[in-house]
Amino acid sequence: MKSTRASVRRELRIARPAADIWAIVGDPARIHEWFPGVTACDVSGDTRVITTGSGIPMPEQLLTIDPLQHRFQYRITAPLFKEHLGTIDVIGLDDGTSLVVYSTDADPATMALVIGGAMGQALFRLRDLLEGTAPHCSPHTQAPDGR
Repeated sequence: MKSTRASVRRELRIARPAADIWAIVGDPARIHEWFPGVTACDVSGDTRVITTGSGIPMPEQLLTIDPLQHRFQYRITAPLFKEHLGTIDVIGLDDGTSLVVYSTDADPATMALVIGGAMGQALFRLRDLLEGTAPHCSPHTQAPDGR
């Protein structure tokens, strides 16, 4: 039997304590600040509706917002998906930095790959926001100052 599911995981170390990162990641209303392509969101109870840059609303069910484990889980409920689970873990490290792990499982598999690319960029944007660094550039572009 051929699987139609895929899993993608991205991780990034951020030079901030877990509590600082969790203040942003753990607030479902702040996703538009750090996730590329999300321009707005509305949260009501356990439902979040994100709006993409093209104006498409994408409904999600908020499953876990755990401030002790620094774990955030959600499910995209839009008809594009047969099934979806997104998980963000913020893991505090002994040196005052944190590892942020973002994973997604989706059916159809192609949607996991699409989200996976955006997840990597989201982690870079989150790091830039928290560390106050210049916006992240992909390997194929350079910032105006040549970085």
